[in-house]
Amino acid sequence: MTTHHEETTHQEDKQTAHVDLSADQVKDYLQNHPQFFEHHAKLLAEITLPSPHGSGVISLAERQQLAQRDKIRVLESLMDQMISNAEENEATSAKVHKFCLNLLNQQSFSALQQLINQTLRTDFNVTQSLIRIWVKPSNSAITNDAVFIHISDEFNDWVISLKEPHCGSKPEAAGNFLDSNLQSFAFIPLYKHASDQHAFGVLILGAEDAQHFKAGMGTHYLERIGELVAASLLNHLFTLNL
Repeated sequence: MTTHHEETTHQEDKQTAHVDLSADQVKDYLQNHPQFFEHHAKLLAEITLPSPHGSGVISLAERQQLAQRDKIRVLESLMDQMISNAEENEATSAKVHKFCLNLLNQQSFSALQQLINQTLRTDFNVTQSLIRIWVKPSNSAITNDAVFIHISDEFNDWVISLKEPHCGSKPEAAGNFLDSNLQSFAFIPLYKHASDQHAFGVLILGAEDAQHFKAGMGTHYLERIGELVAASLLNHLFTLNL
């Protein structure tokens, strides 16, 4: 017969055993015995945990369901963002394609510049744009155009040193290009060939929105626009006025 003292001692030993059992041991046991909750299914409802969404407690099963719902919400948010980005990229690609077709139809140098300025303003939310070219054209009819206004050697060297469009603030070398109220800028080097990374000019874009051109932003479409503008300009720069 078990005495009261022995029963108490046994209970205390059991409690001590539970206290000595570490969290890692419990975790390892459950991982090594995945059938545990199958044999003790009632525990899923009996074990309660603090609710992550407010006061009170919930069962282990409910906590797992909430965790799954949270993961699903995160995935849905990521999916929505991916769809939104894809739609935005598709719309931008369509605008660039349209821009390309319109560039091909311009017969004069002045009309070409007007198209570039208007398209950048209306389709790409650019407040002001400016082109500067430092190579001498063979077409004498355009040698006095404003795009050939002399720029500082410092700015020339800075543009030539660029490996990709520069976005963000305006460098000191840029001087007073564009209006003083503009808050963000993109400087796009213009190359004769994609393989020849020696700029013959620059396309400068300015926006009143400080977040429009940000340092570190993707420059894929800016590079494509620069290539299109450069190619269309070259068709006029080195066309003899017969």
